[in-house]
Amino acid sequence: MGKLSAPSVLVGALILTVLISLVHLTQGSSTVGVGDLFQMLIGNGDQGASDTFFSSRLPRLLAGLVAGVALGAAGALLQSISRNSLASPDTLGVTAGAAFTVTLVAALGIALPVWLGGLVGFLGGLLAAAVVFLLIAGRNTSVTRLVLGGTAVAMALQAATSLLLLLFAQRTIGLFAWGNGSLSQLDLRGVWQVGPIVLIALLLAVLYGHKFDLLALGDDAVTVLGARPGAIRLGGILLAVLLTGASVALCGPLGFVGLSAPAIARLLAAKVPGLVKHRALIPLSALLGAVVVLGADVLIRWIGGVSAGIEIPTGVTTTLVGAVFLIVLARRVKDAGAAGKPSAAKTGRPASRLKFTLMISSASLVLTASVVLGMLGGFTWLLGGDVLNWITGQAPPGVAFALDERFPRVLAAVAAGAALAVAGAVIQSVSRNPLAEPYTTGITAGAGVGVIGLLIVVPTAAPWQVSIVALLGALLAFALVYGLSWRGGIDSARIMLIGVGASAAGGAITTFLLVKADPWNTPLALTWLSGTTYGRSLDQLIPVGVALALLVPLLFLFRREIDVIGLDENTPRIVGIRLEPVRLLTLGVSVLLAASAVSVVGVVGFVGLVAPHIARSLVGSHSVKVLPLAALIGAVLVSVADTIGRTVIAPAQIPAGLIVALIGTPYFVYLLYRTR
Repeated sequence: MGKLSAPSVLVGALILTVLISLVHLTQGSSTVGVGDLFQMLIGNGDQGASDTFFSSRLPRLLAGLVAGVALGAAGALLQSISRNSLASPDTLGVTAGAAFTVTLVAALGIALPVWLGGLVGFLGGLLAAAVVFLLIAGRNTSVTRLVLGGTAVAMALQAATSLLLLLFAQRTIGLFAWGNGSLSQLDLRGVWQVGPIVLIALLLAVLYGHKFDLLALGDDAVTVLGARPGAIRLGGILLAVLLTGASVALCGPLGFVGLSAPAIARLLAAKVPGLVKHRALIPLSALLGAVVVLGADVLIRWIGGVSAGIEIPTGVTTTLVGAVFLIVLARRVKDAGAAGKPSAAKTGRPASRLKFTLMISSASLVLTASVVLGMLGGFTWLLGGDVLNWITGQAPPGVAFALDERFPRVLAAVAAGAALAVAGAVIQSVSRNPLAEPYTTGITAGAGVGVIGLLIVVPTAAPWQVSIVALLGALLAFALVYGLSWRGGIDSARIMLIGVGASAAGGAITTFLLVKADPWNTPLALTWLSGTTYGRSLDQLIPVGVALALLVPLLFLFRREIDVIGLDENTPRIVGIRLEPVRLLTLGVSVLLAASAVSVVGVVGFVGLVAPHIARSLVGSHSVKVLPLAALIGAVLVSVADTIGRTVIAPAQIPAGLIVALIGTPYFVYLLYRTR
């Protein structure tokens, strides 16, 4: 490897791209093979082979090439600009921003040519990048902060996109596969419209590659050399977002190509010094991006047959590959950033007994009001007297039917919100990461994969079956994340980044299960995946009720240990606490709580993040005060979100998980901004 030069590596990458392209051309549903294609190229092919080539195989191949080149180059630019090997269009929310604006235009009924869709995607990606870089990133932004901030912004935009797909189902038919990254093309028009945009942006990035080389020297050195680092970064961001927007408009969000392709290129650059220069690094990343996209498409069609290439979005495979790269790179991360600090970092002074009593009483009153509002609200608004008559068994049949349906839903939201909040509070304390929660540590994703698989196979699964599968999925994901994060101990930044990777992989697996499922079962699974209380019955609440009754008191028994572990690595050992066994036990209890909540309301994010922070800002960091208040706040959040979802567009409904994501993301961004 040491004898290789940058030009030889680039030539090798080009040859590899050509070879994979040739293999890609041979795959298809027709009987046209290599010999037929060769005969066509030399002018002896028949009309059938020509039609197959130009109407199906060539458009798919060129779409993969264009999208892969665009995302590979965009990822290389974003990594250089942020000086962060984990930066990419996905981890910085750019891809989600582009997908949201393209979906918004479709939802509004506006038909745009693909090239104009690329510009619309550019605007959405630029907005997402602005939020991440301007509001979240500080002068010395850590890896963890940048990735978590981008992931949070992406989650909110994905929730908004899902909401558009739900509200404008007729106008957005067919966008589910596109929304997960698909190379399927009807003809070559999209490639011809987007291709020139990608080519021009790529040429500009290479032309100004020497400017991006300067960023590695640091801002002061760049200024001394007579350049403006801010202008260089802005130019790089604009080019990267333009490339991402063009790719999304053509093929939808192809997950993590912009992470894995530049990562491979930088690994090669460590052996071949000439590749460090951006005039070589950017083209290499672009070629490797094409290799990743086409390779993923070839792989899925080779394993699952030609039909798999149509049924399963290519983005599912690229996301799985990219998630593996994220986990591998995260294991090398040594910066803690926002992690490594006590979870209560400057969130509030310890509350007096009077203040704590006042906070608990106030939160209880708010929860009571939210429960009453949940009982009254819905397609038909009821009165307080109706509820009283229902309690005494004197309500009319119509009122009794409505309240019989609402009561389990309200209880499900309250119980699940409390469980997620307590789980988040404990995870933040024992991992000493104020940005941790069940969703971003991969726990809910694992539970979600398990339950989705069960619901697809057994749509009428009993509540106890759903609970067991959710528990097994969550435990497996937790074991995976914890095991991969272990390197002589648990680093809080590393466990968060690996958790983000595990969540992404879980989402890709879930999408795979959905697209391979019986289409009659898919709506049920999709609704559950968005986080909803729809159709819940009292017997389905037993798992989360038992978990709260048994596990929360257990956590209170370990409240002192939780507080001490939240200080640092050394203090627990000094006072005689067995750090790792206690941490593993408390995290395991949190996993059980989160899994029980997921089995009842599906995948709901941000509750485990937001509720503990609000609680700590009000009563300080002592677990004996944080846990009960966080439980009440979490119950209020999910209950209010569920009520909003059931009423704002009644009789249609918005899953509570989408409402929580839209509410929770601004608070998450605020937390990151406040600690810049």
